[in-house]
Amino acid sequence: MDKVRFGKTELMVSKVGMGCLPIQRLSIPDAVAVVRGAVDLGINFLDTANGYTDSEEKIGAAIKDIPRENLVIASKSHATDKKTLLEHLDLSLKRLGTDYLDLYQHHAVSTVEKYDAIMAEGGAYEGMLEAVSAGKLRFPGFTSHSVALAKKIMREQNFYSVQLPFNYVDVEAANEAIPLAQELDMGFIAMKPFGGGLLDDANLSMKYLMQFDSIVPDPGVMSMSEMEEIVRIYESGQPLSAAEMAAIEAKRAELGSVWCHRCDYCQPCQQDIKISGVLTIDSLIKRAPYIGVMRIAGANLENARNCIECGDCVQRCPYNLDIPALIKEKLAIWDEYLADNQPQPAS
Repeated sequence: MDKVRFGKTELMVSKVGMGCLPIQRLSIPDAVAVVRGAVDLGINFLDTANGYTDSEEKIGAAIKDIPRENLVIASKSHATDKKTLLEHLDLSLKRLGTDYLDLYQHHAVSTVEKYDAIMAEGGAYEGMLEAVSAGKLRFPGFTSHSVALAKKIMREQNFYSVQLPFNYVDVEAANEAIPLAQELDMGFIAMKPFGGGLLDDANLSMKYLMQFDSIVPDPGVMSMSEMEEIVRIYESGQPLSAAEMAAIEAKRAELGSVWCHRCDYCQPCQQDIKISGVLTIDSLIKRAPYIGVMRIAGANLENARNCIECGDCVQRCPYNLDIPALIKEKLAIWDEYLADNQPQPAS
């Protein structure tokens, strides 16, 4: 697979990476086979996170015999303070079996409050700089679900990369964030190229992203057939046809505006419900194992039953979603999921 220069890091990364969240759902041998298979196909960029349960350990098992210089390894931490970030980094290095990460990202910096905490004295960014000095980390980056906040952070020029949701439905980044990344010579990672599971046609999704030659999509995969299909699409170099563009427009029309974009402008909630986590639960269910779903979302989904339908979130939502009604819909999905995953009685 061809490679692309990853901004001013000067790293040369495969035109498409591998998002390693879904391998949580695989056995260790199956996960190792998928990661090694992806590398054999020419994928050299592996993106994971401290919070993805055992993803890092599985990657570590897969890459132990691969020359380290042949890989570009990225991970993330939700920590906002220096101490916790450094602890997370050391744990990631241990799990991955490596002495350094090429890219370490502040995870989900989608609110001003979180960003301010990271950048404050004793904040996680200080830990990033310390890790760079110690040789444990080459380049700091960040991920976000807010294009507006991401642009502000990018302009401060403390980071080498930005990761934002970007696909043929989530197109906000195309007009400003991607051009800004090019202007500032930052690496741009296209998060959620399949819309968190909403977009199931790899041909449409990847051909759309192929139009932007400076970005690196990192689709989450959990089988070799998925990875092979993505690589085949990229290597074909075929642009979108008129029929495929029509299919994209049809999907956009189908989704309309009645889906959560995870911007979190609806927060805070009087009942302390993390609304985007509720409205995207069906996507998480598709991508993560039961233990991960319960750890990440279980308490929040149960708390969502306390919604008092005050309407504050509706007033704040830039997409005019009827959030209380959507919460009820997602709780119905949640209840069905819980029923389907009840422990079976011993025979």
